[in-house]
Amino acid sequence: MAVVFDKPHALTDATMHYCPGCTHGIIHRLIAEVIDELGIEGDTIGVASVGCSVMAYDYFNVDFVQAAHGRAPAVATGVKRSDPSKVVFTYQGDGDLAAIGTAETVHSAARRENITVIFVNNAIYGMTGGQMAPTTLPGMVTQTSPYGRNVEAVGYPVKVCEMLSEIDGAAYLERVAVNNVANVRKAKAAIKKAFEYQLSGKGFSLVEIVSTCPTNWGVSPEKALSFVDTDMIPYYPLGVYKDIYAEEDAG
Repeated sequence: MAVVFDKPHALTDATMHYCPGCTHGIIHRLIAEVIDELGIEGDTIGVASVGCSVMAYDYFNVDFVQAAHGRAPAVATGVKRSDPSKVVFTYQGDGDLAAIGTAETVHSAARRENITVIFVNNAIYGMTGGQMAPTTLPGMVTQTSPYGRNVEAVGYPVKVCEMLSEIDGAAYLERVAVNNVANVRKAKAAIKKAFEYQLSGKGFSLVEIVSTCPTNWGVSPEKALSFVDTDMIPYYPLGVYKDIYAEEDAG
């Protein structure tokens, strides 16, 4: 009998700790499927961030390094430079990458480090109780913005893909989502392209994935998926923000 659906080998059998409706699990699966399809399990090294994804090393059948909060791109740089034959990726949330880790992200891109960054944007600090994050939407209620994010007082959200697109060293930047089947398929294609670019030595790539956090948003999993469509994606439009090799690949 033909197998039409199976667990990727690059995923372990560990039970994930994520809340119901959280899309970290979907993203993990997509990364694992890409690792399987590219046949790079034995050559891949992940760098775990601090946040809800801090235990990512339990879920992938690849070597992992744990980085301090926000420092995953710097750690990935060291790993990749020490052994350029390895495929190195970071897995980071918005509180990690777009707050304390902004400098590491920006300068890794500026140096065109040949690494892949998987950036999960759910617009909130998840692990520490739902505080306002750099990506929290204007007017969005969090534990530290109970009346909604006031941009006059705390500033506007950071749009990572748009910001990095102005950096010459960034090779490939795309924002995707995983709130429906069509978007999941596009997300996998983006992740695979980012890994392929690294394998080809093309430089710094980042895939931003608009995600959910039903627990800290205070909604059901179903409503969280709807919120991605009605609120998140209009503010964080999906698409390719930079691909310096697009014309070359098309040719």
